[in-house]
Amino acid sequence: MMLVAALPVLEAVAKGKSAAAKAAVENRCGWFVNPSPANAWLIDRDGEWIIATQGGEQAEGDWPPPIAEKQWVSYGGGSYGHGCACMRVLTDRKTMQVKRIVSSAGKTLAQCRRDPKLAEPRD
Repeated sequence: MMLVAALPVLEAVAKGKSAAAKAAVENRCGWFVNPSPANAWLIDRDGEWIIATQGGEQAEGDWPPPIAEKQWVSYGGGSYGHGCACMRVLTDRKTMQVKRIVSSAGKTLAQCRRDPKLAEPRD
């Protein structure tokens, strides 16, 4: 009887998959920073999560749009800058990389500014 229960685990291991459950989607909120083309990260209470690096890895999924133009701090008058966002993501905790963005939403700047654990990025 015990052997029958272990078969799915053995099959997963044989296929090179972890016996652990699928990676869990995490909800992360903080500063979404996009300072230049193809570079982006999210700074939350746990640190700085890399979303994209120019010429490097890019997370799958859509980046969060600001909820309004006044909720985006522009760098040098262009479209690059930072805002506040919440994202449902799959991550690699060892490398602090976002692998996939399941969903994302812009939030008010005030939401991030109220959090004492989040320092606002500088341009």
